[in-house]
Amino acid sequence: MIARWLLLPRSAAHAVLFGCALVAACQPQPASAQQMCAADLNGNGDAADAGEMAYCTITSSGQYQCPLEEIACVAAPSGDYSCPLGSQFACLPKNGGATCSPHSCADVAANPIVEEPPIEDPGTAPDGPVDADGNCLGTIEIFSGRAMRCRPPGLSTTLSNCCKDKGKIVKDGMGSSIGSIGTKIAVAKGVFTGMSAAFTAFRAGATAGQAANAGANALIIGLDPTSIAISLAINFMIEVLLQGCDQQDMEVGMLRGSGMCHEVGSYCTSSFLGICLQKARGHCCFNTKLGRIIQEQGRPQLKAFNGNLWGSPKKPMCRGFTPEEFQALDFSKMDLSEYYADIEARAQSDIQIDMKERVNAYLKAVGE
Repeated sequence: MIARWLLLPRSAAHAVLFGCALVAACQPQPASAQQMCAADLNGNGDAADAGEMAYCTITSSGQYQCPLEEIACVAAPSGDYSCPLGSQFACLPKNGGATCSPHSCADVAANPIVEEPPIEDPGTAPDGPVDADGNCLGTIEIFSGRAMRCRPPGLSTTLSNCCKDKGKIVKDGMGSSIGSIGTKIAVAKGVFTGMSAAFTAFRAGATAGQAANAGANALIIGLDPTSIAISLAINFMIEVLLQGCDQQDMEVGMLRGSGMCHEVGSYCTSSFLGICLQKARGHCCFNTKLGRIIQEQGRPQLKAFNGNLWGSPKKPMCRGFTPEEFQALDFSKMDLSEYYADIEARAQSDIQIDMKERVNAYLKAVGE
């Protein structure tokens, strides 16, 4: 149920979530139950955690009561009830007594959940127009990135962490073909192609394993197999698909875990009556880990980025350097040890592992 809730219509998906996965009490809800309440109970700025949103229950008086922080009312000798939380909160009849809650209920039909769409940024096209001599006629961007988002636990992810790093799956500069600029540019595009294939197959009814294999095959076609850890990619896709994460979550998860993304910050992507139910983390994801490192350490050196290094979490600024900006960078002031460490670590054992993955990927592709 949870793994496939994204395939349901929006109203049905919310019914699954609030009917069991995320509500305070996992109980069947009557068809007339359209009232809902939400509250930031742990004080972290949202109501995205378990037990912070719920359907309201109908009392014998026909009124709705929020079950969040619900408390029994105190009966007076006169038979009247008073709420321990304050006289401003109404006591409603329940189970032969009365209860009250500090949180109000609202009609979901009249106050629908407001959701922000995923960040749409195709990134800079890798091949613009050229003249007869092969000179670029468009804008040249060096180490350009793509604005993307992933979602931590919340309403839309059924409390799954779709931002969790899954380990280094995509690798910089591996294999002979990956050495060209064109192939380096294709890394992020190859991840997009693989994630798209996996997500499409899963939505069409394939099992998570079948969808992951479809995604891995697409990755192999788009990239030199030695530039990705095939087995890690398959396990990653299976896990993410079963968590209810979407395609962009998958892309960011793979690139972020591989050290290719810079996190800009978080913003609210789903809310109810102004209360945030789901947050998202905006990123700039680059085609290589080296590109991310140079962007992080190069932008503070340039006046063009002063006061606005990365844009906003909801709208990350991920453009590349112009040729003039790139020439102005002082690489002597950059710490590239993170990248050098990766190169040194691959000097012996990783080369053998990569070659084994290349052979296995080729045999797998031929066999299917």
